[in-house]
Amino acid sequence: MPVQRLNHAVLYVRDVERSHAFYRDVLGFRAKTEIPGAAVFLQAEGSTNDHDLGLFQIGAGAGASEAGRRTVGLYHLAWEVDTLAELARIRDALLQAGALVGASDHATTKALYARDPDGIEFEVSWLLPADLITPEVTEGAAMTAPLDLEREIERYGAQTRGGVGVSVPV
Repeated sequence: MPVQRLNHAVLYVRDVERSHAFYRDVLGFRAKTEIPGAAVFLQAEGSTNDHDLGLFQIGAGAGASEAGRRTVGLYHLAWEVDTLAELARIRDALLQAGALVGASDHATTKALYARDPDGIEFEVSWLLPADLITPEVTEGAAMTAPLDLEREIERYGAQTRGGVGVSVPV
């Protein structure tokens, strides 16, 4: 059977407690296992995985990642939310944390880009349901355009469930 999906990611961070607080307070992750001062394994609120994110402390003296600037490496992780209302809530939390660095409309994906306390970039996105992907949405659409989240909420509804399949407003 082929690979089905990403199960979890593991990040090296300077301060595990600081990073844990960020992912908990901003994205709603909860700790499943903690090794004080060394590591924490976090689960996303809507996940059934044992854990979705592992954080391993390597200390305050660690340098910044050079991936994409001077070395190869991971660009970013992306998490999916189920509604545009949740994307808006996370946008506001990222703004409050000073972590939001961009917001893009990729026609069928609405995406926020942010950096955690160590500067590790990640994405939070909402995927347009398959039954709402029409030629009007895709034809002539820019691959990347600025995201007007309020306009998208007005267009699709705040509670429309994103992702593959049929949209079901709640």
